[in-house]
Amino acid sequence: MNFVHRYLGASRAVTDADATRLGFVPDTLREPTYFVGKVARHLPFREAISALHHVVVSDLRFKPKDRTAYLAWLEDNEQQLLAEALAAKDAIRAEIEALRRELTEVSLRSDAVMRPFHEARQRYFSRLYKEDLDAWIVLDPVITVHPDEVFFECFSLDESSYGRLSCDHDVFERLGEMACGTTNIDYSHALYDEFQKIRSYRDTELSIDPTGFTVQTTDEAAYREDKIELPDSWMRGFLQVSSAMAQPAHVVDLHPVDMHAILTRLAARRERHGPRSLRFLLEPDRPVSVLIEPWNERLTFRRSIYRGAEGAEIRLWGRRRLAILARALPLARSVRLHLLGTGLPSFAVVDFGGLRFTLGLSGWTANDWSRAGQFDLLAPRRDVEAGTASRVFAALRRRHLASVEELAAETGLDRATVQAALGGYVQAGRAMFDLDKRVYRLRELTREPLDAGALRFASEQEARADRFLAAGLASLGPVEQGGGRLRLAGTVLDDGRTLRPAVEIDADERMVGGACECGFYIRNRLARGPCEHMLALRRLFHAEARPTGGRA
Repeated sequence: MNFVHRYLGASRAVTDADATRLGFVPDTLREPTYFVGKVARHLPFREAISALHHVVVSDLRFKPKDRTAYLAWLEDNEQQLLAEALAAKDAIRAEIEALRRELTEVSLRSDAVMRPFHEARQRYFSRLYKEDLDAWIVLDPVITVHPDEVFFECFSLDESSYGRLSCDHDVFERLGEMACGTTNIDYSHALYDEFQKIRSYRDTELSIDPTGFTVQTTDEAAYREDKIELPDSWMRGFLQVSSAMAQPAHVVDLHPVDMHAILTRLAARRERHGPRSLRFLLEPDRPVSVLIEPWNERLTFRRSIYRGAEGAEIRLWGRRRLAILARALPLARSVRLHLLGTGLPSFAVVDFGGLRFTLGLSGWTANDWSRAGQFDLLAPRRDVEAGTASRVFAALRRRHLASVEELAAETGLDRATVQAALGGYVQAGRAMFDLDKRVYRLRELTREPLDAGALRFASEQEARADRFLAAGLASLGPVEQGGGRLRLAGTVLDDGRTLRPAVEIDADERMVGGACECGFYIRNRLARGPCEHMLALRRLFHAEARPTGGRA
């Protein structure tokens, strides 16, 4: 996917003895959106917007060590090391010398050809990491101005973490006019340093500059265009997390001190083997307990009582991403967790009073094929006729925010139809669900509407697996357990042929092995990921083993 943003100048932050002025430059290719206000709650705003920055730059994917220097040294000394190792072999010394000369000549020729490329590549990546980290941010955050609040949204580099900072209008002293809408904002790492200069004794002004929409000029050089090539997987992850917010969940209210205790225990030890999960043990009207694996250390929080109607045991992976919240907790009034289920997305809403920071986490930090098959959150619950869906969206556009009940009353449609229509627009990036206020909001993630159907599945294998399940062509056989793994077996009816796929799942519930009789598996084994029959079997197992529905 290719996106183009057009900015008049660059976002800036200026700090002097009297005030800190934050000026965000909006994308002038989008609808006019602007807001000017003075922040009334300085410190919570500073900590929350700093947490948002940590989401923007978050990348917890495995990064191999840079072995360029070692390989260069090895290349320069390989012949000497080889000669030393074989010096005692007098019988073949002459042959070794001949080979050494030949290898030296090949090495010199190869070095002459490839050295400029290797040096240029190393300089390029070194500059990006050390001097221009902004080049690694693939999409600027989006900001939305609504009648009741202003909120920022972003998604992480590793495609696993979502951040949202919402600020009620009560948090600001209005200084100018505002225009409701959604726009991308020009963002840089230098702004983060200026955020740290916000103090309670200095005024803090927030401005989403309307100048770019009103200036009349023929000097096109004043505008700067950013052209971004965005991977489909990044957008797919964003939309999946957005869709997950509207799903039923177990709601757990934690005292900020209890959340800090979890983060402290995780920071104190480093696990060397799996499973690496947080296991929430929830019993109605009982203190919340958390089991930290693999050490099986149990924490019970007497201040945090679970108020759900039914008990549950939910495991979360990628738990170290929660460290993004650590800095904001001392100023927080409460922390509310929305847990969809084991291995499914989860959300933490940190409330500062008028300011709320939402951290959304996908089921896993890594989004490789071993976690494939967790695409059910994007599956439409019900088809809605295009004209009916347009009526719902038009009503939402007029109001900017509304509950399902309010939209149902305005459009005269039943609640289920409205809910299904809104779900489709969330999947298309045109609306979002506010976890805290429990309303749907108009939010155009991109300038042009996205094709949700094209982004629904990561591969053709996932799409086919979904069709097998929808048609009831997959069945689950016996489940065996041993050696810390689950072994699934079953049958899938594909084009009149009965196939018998098998899947292995480890203690972290990752798909780590499997086999099938289909042509895709015979040709590729697991080099290109699991086949559609293995994916269907794995998803069927999770659907039967643990329902995804929760309790609010």
